[in-house]
Amino acid sequence: MSLDAKTLKSLLPALHLTRDAENGGALAAIIDVVAGQIAVLEEDIAQLYDDQFIETCAEWVVPYIGDLVGYRQLHGISSAIRTPRAEVADTIRLRRGKGTATTLEQLARDVTGWQAHVVEYFQFIATTQCLNHVRRNNLAFADIRSPVLLEQRDGPFDTLAHTVDVRPGVRGQGRHNIPNIGFFFWRLRAYPLIASPSVQVDASRFLFDPLGGPLALFSKAVPKPEDALATDLSNVSQPLSRYALNAAKAKFYGAGNSFFIDGVALDMLVICNLSDAGGGAWAHIPPAGKVAVDPVLGRMAFATPPARPPNVRFHYGFSANLGGGAYDRLKSFGTLTPLIQVPARQPAVAAALGAVAGGGTVEIGDNGRYGDIPAINVATAGARIELRAADMQRPLLSLGAELLVSGVDGTEVSLNGLLIAGGQLRIAASAGNKLHRLTLRHCTLVPGITRTPAGGPAQPLAPSLVVETGTFVEIDHCILGGLRIAAGAQVTITNSIIDAMQPGGVAFAGLDGLSGGGSLSVSDSTITGKVHTSEMPLAANVIFMAAPVKDDPWRAPVWVDRLQSGHARFCYLPPGSRVPRPHRCQPAAGADASTFMPVFASLRYGDPGYCQLSQRTSRAILEGSEDGSEMGVFRHLFQRQRDINLRVRLEEYLRFGLETSFNFVT
Repeated sequence: MSLDAKTLKSLLPALHLTRDAENGGALAAIIDVVAGQIAVLEEDIAQLYDDQFIETCAEWVVPYIGDLVGYRQLHGISSAIRTPRAEVADTIRLRRGKGTATTLEQLARDVTGWQAHVVEYFQFIATTQCLNHVRRNNLAFADIRSPVLLEQRDGPFDTLAHTVDVRPGVRGQGRHNIPNIGFFFWRLRAYPLIASPSVQVDASRFLFDPLGGPLALFSKAVPKPEDALATDLSNVSQPLSRYALNAAKAKFYGAGNSFFIDGVALDMLVICNLSDAGGGAWAHIPPAGKVAVDPVLGRMAFATPPARPPNVRFHYGFSANLGGGAYDRLKSFGTLTPLIQVPARQPAVAAALGAVAGGGTVEIGDNGRYGDIPAINVATAGARIELRAADMQRPLLSLGAELLVSGVDGTEVSLNGLLIAGGQLRIAASAGNKLHRLTLRHCTLVPGITRTPAGGPAQPLAPSLVVETGTFVEIDHCILGGLRIAAGAQVTITNSIIDAMQPGGVAFAGLDGLSGGGSLSVSDSTITGKVHTSEMPLAANVIFMAAPVKDDPWRAPVWVDRLQSGHARFCYLPPGSRVPRPHRCQPAAGADASTFMPVFASLRYGDPGYCQLSQRTSRAILEGSEDGSEMGVFRHLFQRQRDINLRVRLEEYLRFGLETSFNFVT
């Protein structure tokens, strides 16, 4: 029963209440004050009960409950540990399964945010069988008739029996031993591309990649059921292999699965190797009525040529939300009006751009291929135009030549979420071009090369962006080729990749490719190629992969003309670089530069591990940024902190005497 004012008054004789009302109500006022204090006391008592549970306790109680279960706060990287309350609640739950492989696997996923799988190596050691406890899956000899079994050898889902490996497992040297536990991680993400037009090679052969190159198809990760003991192949995102896909086509093929070809049923699908066989032919021809697919190369061949190139749905792999991609970009959208949608209201991008010449937004609402976009021109002073892809879409602008960007005094142009190939962006110097600002967000200007839609030979295409005026250029979360910037322009680059295809190429310079370009400020980025700028106000957490070439007229791989202003901090700078006031940069003075060279999983655009640092890279680079994470474009992933977080947690959950090894599958 709650003792509110009404209840307290009902306990008094009616005579006292009547007389109190006649004399000004002093007694009623006292009762109201007492009832208010009782309410405060009742609320406090109720909160004392709620404070016994992590789900309902007050914020100040969370650290005390955490202390009772031995909780230690970590870097808030993944969503599962971003708030102490959530992690303490998770700690209480995981304590019940402490030491089991299932708990260790859940712990690894929650703490790192990566897809993870735990292997107890002792279960796969070849031993003499005990007749009272027969291990039917632990066979002494491998079944060489099973290609899937052999393909998974030494991987996370290897079920073959192995002889004992007595090397220590701490650094990943030894594996199959009784005290060894293996943690396998998948760091790459699978991004969906839906209703994307395939690229035609001839009447019966097609490519998944809109750019017409080789592309590894990725599996779509299916959440692990709660009653499942361990992760299997369908619960992780990784490149699809031919054998694994052929063994479980129904699991990966379909409109809502890893990939799908419009108009092709499951029983028509044949998985095979479609590598080049010479003379422009592919290695295999599909049987009558079938469609052959190679998931490793992203190719398909029809026995009966279709009426038109089919649309495809597939997943591709990459490290982060960067460049033109099918991911959430709503927060980066502008609010310019009018908004013209392509192809819903206008079939062509060029016509839509003409309709918003006085300012507005053109939004491409699908993953189609668009060409013949000769220019973007802002005709009204002070107006802005935004050309963008709709959220979760990645259309391709296939340029036949350069795309000219211009505007009158005080105008701005913004590009967002686009994949651009076949030509360069150019802000040309002309009497009427006074464009004030160009903004590139979440865009890819295919670096270095492009491929013709017919699958013809690669054509050189450099640079990606040419600025001949004093325009201010902002590049954010983009992938671009080389830049040629006039001396009066200003360029700001954040969270981006600038790729001149090789360390000896020119990533940033003046219009002639040798003189100093405009002012350059760059942070949290990876630049492959030489840089020459007139001034560098800031370079922070950047990897400059540059090197001189034979008979090179460049004075330095990273060359800044004005050394009196600006500074470079927490960067990798090639030996001989001329930058203003370097601070905590690598390699340090007097150190062996060869040991600090960054090692990448791949430097080829289109590979899933493009510009991702290898674990063989020096720790001075992997932990060299200002907050202890890696230098370069993927600093914001905080991969080193994720690694440290898990090692801290394993000290609490791992049984005594066990040794762990971390293995990165992707």
